[in-house]
Amino acid sequence: MPTVEMERRQVVVIGAGPSGAIAAALLKRQGHDVLIVERQHFPRFSIGESLLSHCLDFVEEAGMLEAVQDAGFQLKNGAAFAWGEHYSTFDFGDTFSNGKPTTFQVQRADFDQLLADQAALQGVQIRYGQEVIAVDIERAQPQLECRREDGSQYRIEADFILDASGYGRVLPRLLQLEAPSNFPVRRAVFTHIEDRIDCEHFDRNKILITTHPEHRDIWFWSIPFSNGRCSVGVVAAESHFAGRDSDLDACLRGFIAQTPSLARVLQNAEWDTPARTIGGYSANVSTLHGPGFALLGNAAEFLDPVFSSGVTIAMRSASMAASVLHRQLQGQSVDWEEEFAEPLKRGVDTFRCYVEGWYAGTFQDVIYHPGSSQEIRRMISSILAGYAWDTRNPFVSEPRRRLKALSEVCARACA
Repeated sequence: MPTVEMERRQVVVIGAGPSGAIAAALLKRQGHDVLIVERQHFPRFSIGESLLSHCLDFVEEAGMLEAVQDAGFQLKNGAAFAWGEHYSTFDFGDTFSNGKPTTFQVQRADFDQLLADQAALQGVQIRYGQEVIAVDIERAQPQLECRREDGSQYRIEADFILDASGYGRVLPRLLQLEAPSNFPVRRAVFTHIEDRIDCEHFDRNKILITTHPEHRDIWFWSIPFSNGRCSVGVVAAESHFAGRDSDLDACLRGFIAQTPSLARVLQNAEWDTPARTIGGYSANVSTLHGPGFALLGNAAEFLDPVFSSGVTIAMRSASMAASVLHRQLQGQSVDWEEEFAEPLKRGVDTFRCYVEGWYAGTFQDVIYHPGSSQEIRRMISSILAGYAWDTRNPFVSEPRRRLKALSEVCARACA
């Protein structure tokens, strides 16, 4: 048998995306030895381009905020919603949680490269083009088997592994941790365009979420960037795409043509990039941690793109895991379920409640209702800004009861 190279590291992070870069930087700043193994080469395309304000709390914690602020990304100060003649905006500078008032809308290839480079500048070693192909957690120290692009393989023995592999879901696949999502199968079709938007009501400082005029379970995102381009996508259940698979560009533009308010916004656009699609993206796992490992962000669970919560959940999980792991590596006793999994899930479940309410129409009724009090709108705006863990907010501490009661009020008011 050929000899397989073996090396010893303290922490190995799988994936150099936002959660991986943040977790690695936080641990390195605490004095730990950290290696990132990344299958792809950066920059590389990714969706998830509209950041929530809470993201910047973790970017700042990792010492990367100044670099992000200086990068020239499109400022984002809130979210706008459109449905027929209904139009509603939420301002991140006026929220119940009083978090960061602004954030950014980013082309992820540039943003992810920036965060990874910032982690490397802080001393984190990143190996691009290397794939984790096997894991052994039965040993006293977990081991990873990695493959380079030339086909050669090596092993890493680590004190701990953080899986930040996103949609790659490396450890869930290798350890058979994947569990079915309770969300229906939906698909997104999307592209980048030169938008040439001259609509006076369009605010480039906000993501625009548009509801289809007839099918309220179909919605669109419009995310403007600072370079005059815009990410545009449609999300719908698989059944709505029947007969539309042969031409993704025609599929996307056909849905937009059915939606007059959005068609007007994009009437001057140059459609210069072939559309892409991703489906069945909602995912779950049977556990967020185990002996010698923890799962971060999309490697653990992804809900739905409607409120852009994915990167926020990923960064929040990175910060929480880095804090627990730092204490563990110092020899302290920690409880990953109580200190990581359970508190992380509470915020994820808050987002889940409003995602479910969006597709059921109840949360849409609240968003488009013109008569909600300013204080209630501030509470909702906090969630849309990413502060889904702020239990001082009644719409976080009791999301289902509060949403049900408020949607009933809105329904009666419109009757």
